[in-house]
Amino acid sequence: MATYKPKNILITGAAGFIASHVANRLIRSYPEYKIVVLDKLDYCSNLKNLLPSRSSANFKFVKGDIGSADLVNFLLITESIDTIMHFAAQTHVDNSFGNSFEFTKNNIYGTHVLLEACKVTGQIRRFIHVSTDEVYGETDEDAVVGNHEASQLLPTNPYSATKAGAEMLVMAYGRSYGLPVITTRGNNVYGPNQFPEKLIPKFILLAMRGKPLPIHGDGSNVRSYLYCEDVAEAFEVILHRGEVGHVYNIGTKKERRVIDVAKDMCKLFNLDPESNIKFVENRPFNDQRYFLDDQKLKNLGWSERTTWEEGLRKTMEWYTSNPDWWGDVSGALLPHPRMLMMPGIERQFDGSEDSSAAAASHALNSPRQDRMVVPSPRSTCPSPKPAFKFLIYGRTGWIGGLLEKLCEKQGIPFEFGKGRLEERSQLVADITNVRPTHVFNAAGVTGRPNVDWCESHKPETIRTNVVGTLNLADVCQDQGLLMMNFATGCIFEYDTEHPEGSGIGFKEEDKPNFTGSFYSKTKAMVEELLKEYDNVCTLRVRMPISSDLSNPRNFITKISRYHKVVNIPNSMTVLDELLPISIEMAKRNLRGIWNFTNPGVVSHNEILEMYKKYMDPEFKWVNFTLEEQAKVIVAQRSNNEMDGSKLKKEFPELLHIKDSLIKYVFEPNKKVK
Repeated sequence: MATYKPKNILITGAAGFIASHVANRLIRSYPEYKIVVLDKLDYCSNLKNLLPSRSSANFKFVKGDIGSADLVNFLLITESIDTIMHFAAQTHVDNSFGNSFEFTKNNIYGTHVLLEACKVTGQIRRFIHVSTDEVYGETDEDAVVGNHEASQLLPTNPYSATKAGAEMLVMAYGRSYGLPVITTRGNNVYGPNQFPEKLIPKFILLAMRGKPLPIHGDGSNVRSYLYCEDVAEAFEVILHRGEVGHVYNIGTKKERRVIDVAKDMCKLFNLDPESNIKFVENRPFNDQRYFLDDQKLKNLGWSERTTWEEGLRKTMEWYTSNPDWWGDVSGALLPHPRMLMMPGIERQFDGSEDSSAAAASHALNSPRQDRMVVPSPRSTCPSPKPAFKFLIYGRTGWIGGLLEKLCEKQGIPFEFGKGRLEERSQLVADITNVRPTHVFNAAGVTGRPNVDWCESHKPETIRTNVVGTLNLADVCQDQGLLMMNFATGCIFEYDTEHPEGSGIGFKEEDKPNFTGSFYSKTKAMVEELLKEYDNVCTLRVRMPISSDLSNPRNFITKISRYHKVVNIPNSMTVLDELLPISIEMAKRNLRGIWNFTNPGVVSHNEILEMYKKYMDPEFKWVNFTLEEQAKVIVAQRSNNEMDGSKLKKEFPELLHIKDSLIKYVFEPNKKVK
């Protein structure tokens, strides 16, 4: 994965809570970067937050408003800014109910001014826009999978609505003008320096003063909390490794009810929860839960380091050591603050205003500012990558063709690979030209017309199924890409530990035990080797079925045309239901081996009974034994049950094989009235 190296960074809102931790971290860790921080010193800003950076040679503070187009343009040009980290915003939900127009002005208009300045100057190589998990709206209480970066935005309060609006502007400038934008959406953050309108510092200061802790509603609302230094590290990772055009959730799977946070705070201060917690009127609308899927950021190498207990202790110790950091904050400690957007704390460091602010003001009045540098319409910014773009191998195959239709239906940009899997240089050329976010491998030899062909064409089978697949996985790893690999579950056979009809299926970690066909041997071999690649998601398909009953590759079509069939239960894959899930798995960046079948098993006879019921009441067939079947086929056939619990846990809505057959195959094709 390519690493981005900035030179001159502008951080907006850097005297605020999260941005100050990010600025201090970057200034300390990267002395070669010049960091210019811009802040208007609003009520929740404090220049003391930047004390650790005061004496650093690569630090410069400018007091000013992001809503001032002249100031922003001037800074970008005179400071040769190539990177913007945009934190400046009004962020408190309670305030947004009382001062909603201020939120629109700061969060939407301010962001718009920054974007327009980037477009005009044409020199920005990264624009990191800091948003919030609240843009997703409320997460279902029973959801086991968090909102991922492609989830719908459904804000429920003025604050989150303005942040969602700002995101739309960022996305539009990325697409229309090629601005190299990256967006982050984060869970709640806590730690030293936070203005006490937010829950945890408010509770700490109230507990220090011997006052009750106010809980909105019944306290059942669930939130996720990250310690500020962990979040600062996340932004460091995104700055250097994040991909243009992408969104990254900064989150944690650890959730806590507000009432439990209050109880933990009481425990920290040795207070009785019964007498020190007070329930107050709820907000006009209070989202019950926010839950994020943070796997995409983890794939860049970030992970949460600070435990809740350690972070809470550090935060409490800081506030008890700095009780007057924010001055008079009595208004912020009310259960429902409706504060005006008052000026923040400007006296800092040695009590005087930083000279760089005055210098900037002087420069703004100079004649030079009357003439803006406007580049030619042909922007030097690189074209942004879409949120998702798939490179698909297997254009002439069944699954490849279905993926094409799904991408078209979902509006996902895609291209088919032109190179042969065995030719590494051709694969590299494909990736260079297409610039995909994910690669789907639906290419492979399954036999013409069936796996018997592979028995007499072994080199060709090896070349595609083994050499080609490994080649593609290796190239994808070099390019930092996830490969979605369609494999097979026909590598197992019922045995004493997994007897037919027992309901005990083969799990993802089980070793293949079926060697009856050369096709299965090659697929088992390559699956074992692919375990060494952490960028591969292997999907074991079995006896694929679709609603297209005219397709000769469809398992139902095959057996309905046979004169004789065996009758044995098997796990199978209904492509109409599972292929969309493969796309969702790619979006979630899932990896490893997955039994890609519907839960449960179905026998040949049960399928043909459905066929007779829905399609042709006169349909008849004859069974024969596995021994009789062996006399008319060259290679043995695999029969097994796959354990689908892993996939079912990730996608709880996944239907049992029999239910899926009815819903996706037989009901849509029903001919019998």
